[in-house]
Amino acid sequence: MAGSIEGASRRGLAALALAMTAAPTLAAASGKCARAPDEAADTAAILKVIADMQAAWNRGDFAGYMAGFLNPGVVFVSKGRFQNGWQGTLDHYVRDYGASADTRGEVRFYDIKVEILGPDAAQLISRYELNRPRQAQRGINTRLMRKVDGRWVIALNHVSAEEAPSPT
Repeated sequence: MAGSIEGASRRGLAALALAMTAAPTLAAASGKCARAPDEAADTAAILKVIADMQAAWNRGDFAGYMAGFLNPGVVFVSKGRFQNGWQGTLDHYVRDYGASADTRGEVRFYDIKVEILGPDAAQLISRYELNRPRQAQRGINTRLMRKVDGRWVIALNHVSAEEAPSPT
């Protein structure tokens, strides 16, 4: 038994050493030094997804807004809780925001920063504000974008809302 663990350990260390040797080359090929030719196109496609989502929300089209998320597998975290997947998130929006334009408000995403992590992965961090007569919101979205079937979607969305100022 010890021989097999020791052999596996040696193979694991050899693989790690190989990966560490290759890491600088891979980083140069995909990192800040050498940009992939389609990085600008991917960034533009991601920004379009976010702009389309913003427009859909502002016209009351929650299904259109949700088209920007991985369906059904999105992980959505807000207010310290996980939403119940894609359908649960849509149901939450319709139930809690969909009664009228006043309850829905108007959303705006800004200060958007996109970092392409690989050919099918990107990180997006942005600020948002939801302007509405009652309980306006603002905060930060952190999103893991994935390219699925040639289309960028949000696979993980984490919302950190700012605390509303005290009414005093």
